[in-house]
Amino acid sequence: MTKDFDCRQYWDKVAYNKEFTTPFQLNVFRKYVEKEAKVLDFGCGYGRTLHELYLNGYQNLYGTDISKNMLERAAKDYPFVNLTLKTKEKFDFEDNFFDAVIVFAVLTCIIKDEEQERLIREIKRVLKPGGIIYINDFLLNNDERNLKRYNYFSDKYKQFGVFELSEGGVFRHHSIEWIKLLTRSFEKIVFEEITYNTMNGNKSNGFYYIGKK
Repeated sequence: MTKDFDCRQYWDKVAYNKEFTTPFQLNVFRKYVEKEAKVLDFGCGYGRTLHELYLNGYQNLYGTDISKNMLERAAKDYPFVNLTLKTKEKFDFEDNFFDAVIVFAVLTCIIKDEEQERLIREIKRVLKPGGIIYINDFLLNNDERNLKRYNYFSDKYKQFGVFELSEGGVFRHHSIEWIKLLTRSFEKIVFEEITYNTMNGNKSNGFYYIGKK
């Protein structure tokens, strides 16, 4: 969570109104993660990706999120998932616990480099040797609308690519160079650039990444 903005409060507020649209690359994911695997969706929101995994034969599923309301929605719709509320920096899981960890549109909610690096270290801790990390997130855009807001908020947040939404959220788009640096402790398996529709119906550059511990 950033010190500049309480993202927990934002996600609690919009938990029952938002529908996430960026696609999970299931066909790629299942090439590297067996259906018997123990999978954590960090920042699982209302459980959309966990539900997709369940429908495709994955049953050893865990989800954690900072938003109580998001988890309440997930528990109601998808009672088969092990859900936990994240209230501290360290995960409530032992070392080498998971076969795979999914980080789906989570980095965009963490605007500070050091907090993203802390998250990646925790993910590496709870992954088994040879475990898989799957990251899906947003890259910098060069259209007029995005450049205008990147520049407008760069002084406030000391990070180019950060912007505020009128509804209250603060988000970050990333350079490819930063993603490569952030994931340097993993063995890269897949990195693909892709265009996404955002939760508010706009187009954005994005990527998905699969790495191995």
